[in-house]
Amino acid sequence: MRFLLVEDNADLAASVAARLSMDGHAVDQAASLAEAEDCLGAASYDLILLDIMLPDGDGRDFLSRHRAAERETPVIVMTARSAITDRVDALDTGADDYITKPFDFAELEARCRAVLRRRGGAAQTRRSFADLTFDPLAATLVVAGDSRDLRSREVRLLEVFLNAPGRILAKEHLIDRLFSFSEPVSDNAVEVYVARLRKKMTGSRARIETVRGLGYRLTAD
Repeated sequence: MRFLLVEDNADLAASVAARLSMDGHAVDQAASLAEAEDCLGAASYDLILLDIMLPDGDGRDFLSRHRAAERETPVIVMTARSAITDRVDALDTGADDYITKPFDFAELEARCRAVLRRRGGAAQTRRSFADLTFDPLAATLVVAGDSRDLRSREVRLLEVFLNAPGRILAKEHLIDRLFSFSEPVSDNAVEVYVARLRKKMTGSRARIETVRGLGYRLTAD
């Protein structure tokens, strides 16, 4: 998944980005509303983590514009304001969730997962396709009763494919989902991770097809 983190506290932003990156997420950082708008103009995101008090304005104004433009990207507001009225105001403005600083990283991660599940219409964490059973929290893939461990980037790549089974996904789309602007990406990065995931899927009826000149597609026999 690709996240946009809008936070002007450099230390907190670096810590949050590092923690989410450990889970395999690509995280772009913006220290102001202007930088956040630039990021939104250059990439699409699965989730936005939004501070309220920013150098060039109020995050709630950004949130209002975000919803007025009919952008559906879920938003979790992060702020030191803990009053009930502040929470209600953020949620009424269009936030999908709210977390008060200081927060535990485990809680933030859980809230991110919950918001993404709700947006995806999935009440359960585990996903199934053909004879595959995928558990992103445990980072495991079960093929015909055989459990296989996945690395963080493999988890995120499989999530991308499972969100669009049968669709051809271009290499550029996969790069956008897996890597942030700040991460160096080699020419064969996608091929490497697809090859690793294919190896973990050995023995399954499901497979990742290469569609020459177009990209990749998750399908099943």
